[in-house]
Amino acid sequence: MVAHVISGKDIAQKMREEMAQEVEQLKQRHIVPHLTVVILGEDPASHSYVKGKKKACTQTGISSDVIELPDTTSEQALLDIIDQLNHDDAVHGILVQLPLPKHIDEQHIIEAISPEKDVDGFHPVSVGRMITGQDTFLPCTPHGIIELIKSQQIDIKGKHAVVIGRSNIVGKPVGQLLLNEHATVTYCHSKTENLQQYTLKADILIAAVGKANVIKAEHVKPGAVVIDVGVNRLDDGTLTGDVDFDEVKEIASYITPVPKGVGPMTITMLLKNTIKAAKGLGKGD
Repeated sequence: MVAHVISGKDIAQKMREEMAQEVEQLKQRHIVPHLTVVILGEDPASHSYVKGKKKACTQTGISSDVIELPDTTSEQALLDIIDQLNHDDAVHGILVQLPLPKHIDEQHIIEAISPEKDVDGFHPVSVGRMITGQDTFLPCTPHGIIELIKSQQIDIKGKHAVVIGRSNIVGKPVGQLLLNEHATVTYCHSKTENLQQYTLKADILIAAVGKANVIKAEHVKPGAVVIDVGVNRLDDGTLTGDVDFDEVKEIASYITPVPKGVGPMTITMLLKNTIKAAKGLGKGD
């Protein structure tokens, strides 16, 4: 068996083409979806991510702007900017690029964003609505993972899903979304003993640990669906995931590559949430 490679790049492109049509229809009703991104400091990776988000907005017809601030900006100054954006009816989505400088409490910033503009899906109100199965803005990477699986007509219901990783951004929410799709979910993490005994039982394996090629063929049940969330840069500058792709592709039924797997879906789900916000949805009502 050689796994079918799920191209997040191709799926994301198809979704963005459909979104562009939806945005055009909204514009005919004089609604222009708008995303404002706030970034502090000069971190190259963060600026690269923001550049990618702005480019994706342009491709789909979504209006966007970027507020660039020095890393010396105070927490209160940032909170004041968020408050202004919360009250600006022309802004539908607000995204503060993480990580933030150490002198700023990230949770304070996340909670300051209006839940109706929380296109990252990180606000406690959004998280609570997700857990209770209400309509809301879903966190982008976990939502993208679910869309990747569904794009292959893979039935999640009743499957045993194993999530390796417990971050608030990926691990915890993707497990919850799988549970919402009626999977049986097991969480594993850095303190899990004998990881292999859990991963070998997984029909769907989500690797989100941030360690290059840590998941080998010996960890994977034959025929499993393997989603690799990791993005790790090797000494030679190449990118690789948490999964040893060459090994695991020989026994999995489906696998995502790194790059061009989960990554393109993350920004695509951000666009989806911004359009949703412009339509006045995701309010839990």
